[in-house]
Amino acid sequence: MKHLGASSARRSLLLLGGLAMFGWAQAGPRRARGQRAPAQKGPGETPQERDKRLLRECKGRPNAGACEGYAS
Repeated sequence: MKHLGASSARRSLLLLGGLAMFGWAQAGPRRARGQRAPAQKGPGETPQERDKRLLRECKGRPNAGACEGYAS
């Protein structure tokens, strides 16, 4: 087995330390034990949000397709 010199050992430790720090920098924020992630809203929008959006987007458009019943 080959014995590493002092300078080679230092370089190896610096390389390993740099790789470890890179891994820690990539990790996201950590939560304390027992904390849950914030609840994610499901995909899309609620019916109330959809109604408001269609009323806003369908003004002055033909009353057809997605705008049926919302155009004025």
